[in-house]
Amino acid sequence: MLPCYVLLDLETTGGNPLDCRITEIAAVRVENGLEVARWSTLVNPGTRIPSLIQGLTGISDAMVADAPPFDEVGATLLKLLDGAVLVAHNVRFDHGFLMQEYARMDVALRVKTLCTVRLSRKLYPQHKGHGLDAIMQRHGLTTLSRHRAMGDVDLMQGFLKIATQELGADAVSQQAQILLQGSAAVPPHLETNVADIPETAGVYLFYGEPPEQSPKAASKPSKQTIQKTTQIPLYVGKSIKLRSRVMSHFQAAGREAREMRISQEIRRVEWIETAGELGALLLEARLVKELQPLHNRQLRRERTLCAWRLDDNPSAKPLVTLVRGDDLQPREFGQMYGVYRSKNQALSGLRELADLHGLCHQALGLESGKGRCFAHQIGRCKGVCCGGEKPELHHLRLKLALQQQQLRVWPYAGKIGLREYDTKTGRTEVHVFDQWCHLATVQNEAELEEVLSSNSPLAFDLDTYRLLLKHLAAPHKAGLELKMLKNAD
Repeated sequence: MLPCYVLLDLETTGGNPLDCRITEIAAVRVENGLEVARWSTLVNPGTRIPSLIQGLTGISDAMVADAPPFDEVGATLLKLLDGAVLVAHNVRFDHGFLMQEYARMDVALRVKTLCTVRLSRKLYPQHKGHGLDAIMQRHGLTTLSRHRAMGDVDLMQGFLKIATQELGADAVSQQAQILLQGSAAVPPHLETNVADIPETAGVYLFYGEPPEQSPKAASKPSKQTIQKTTQIPLYVGKSIKLRSRVMSHFQAAGREAREMRISQEIRRVEWIETAGELGALLLEARLVKELQPLHNRQLRRERTLCAWRLDDNPSAKPLVTLVRGDDLQPREFGQMYGVYRSKNQALSGLRELADLHGLCHQALGLESGKGRCFAHQIGRCKGVCCGGEKPELHHLRLKLALQQQQLRVWPYAGKIGLREYDTKTGRTEVHVFDQWCHLATVQNEAELEEVLSSNSPLAFDLDTYRLLLKHLAAPHKAGLELKMLKNAD
């Protein structure tokens, strides 16, 4: 198949290489088609083996109690891997664990990898299943040591022997070389051809399965299980180079727990091209709120956004009121301060502001009662609550204290368009905004006229507001052309 390779399998305490450890290693080195070395060992993981994993592998805590830790056997494995390609079934799983174990030894593992799941897909595209159980059934392979490291290595070796007999050594070698030249970082169960993803600006969407109950099962799922599961949105991201960004997720799987979980669960990638970065940012924010992907933490739907509205009357009680949800209208931003993501956050922020500037908690509505407020009694309020400070002066101090948090009034007479153009693809998009709200992204005059003639209510979005503040400061630097738009007749 290859001039020199090592067939390897690991058994572990779970599916996450950042938290779990190796319990068994098996490796067979093959040079010029001949087996030249065979080695296996139990490994003391330094932690308990979950009962579910003990039941799957048959490896118990007692069996590994006297086994060497990885740092005592790591050098032996490195000698076996020297100058060879690491070959494994779902190689990302095994490679990720080895990288972490060697990192704990301050050793950088540098080895090329080849996945026999992906090789099976290449050699037998007519078949649906490419897990070890499916390969065993397909080719009539048997073993008494399934889910033990050397037993699974023997299965891989048997599969390669049968594939060579059925398809020829040249065919197997050719497909192995193609995979080797590609990226071994791609999850073997990914149904999407990464090469089809364009290297342009846009948004990518990962679809797959929710986490499995069994960590080991999650790391090596069966295709039959996949087909019975409804795919769900896992993650939405954006980039000016889609393919490179998608690949970066897979390449980081051995180092970051979230990327490992995504790589284990992903089955399909979709993408939407845009004319540039702003279009990708806007689309990403919208899709995250609509789809609520499992692994996105930011850009979620803001159901509890709120801001403080300052009353013009210095004697009003309270001087500020909390505005939430649909009442947060951009046309009134001249009197609003914030924005906060929850009522508790807004109250906490106002209390801090009051304490910092010696403002009255009673006047702000943070404290009930009459007469001297508690802050005045301890010398932190200048006494607007009891006639010690004029309401007009207190109101002015409050306004000055809030000034840095004041929401920007829309600086244009009406709707605007930010034109974005990709010189490589020729794609042009116009992003239409009014009162800090994104109305639509259009690609032709007909779509633009439809947007301009629409009277749909404005929906304020904090992420869009912040994006616009940044891009409107110097649109030309971001490659944007700003145009004032008139409503259609």
